[in-house]
Amino acid sequence: MIKSFRSKSLEKFYLDGDERGIQPHHSEKLGRILDTMDSAHNIKDMNYPGSNLHKLEPKTKDIWSVDLSGNWRIVFKYKEGDFYQVELKDTH
Repeated sequence: MIKSFRSKSLEKFYLDGDERGIQPHHSEKLGRILDTMDSAHNIKDMNYPGSNLHKLEPKTKDIWSVDLSGNWRIVFKYKEGDFYQVELKDTH
């Protein structure tokens, strides 16, 4: 379950469908990823085809990433079945 967002625009998109602050062409896939994240029971549920789920360096901080599109990733902390500090990042 998603417990917190680092990005207010991403939180507004998830809660209200407000696309301000995100690229509109990302909205459909972004919504699916956030829905998957919110219903996930463990981190393995985020390892769906095309997600490229991986831990970021250093691997001791429990920060994970899944692909959205091109350089865009959804980055989050995962702890005990919940997702924290969810944010959208352009990695390049």
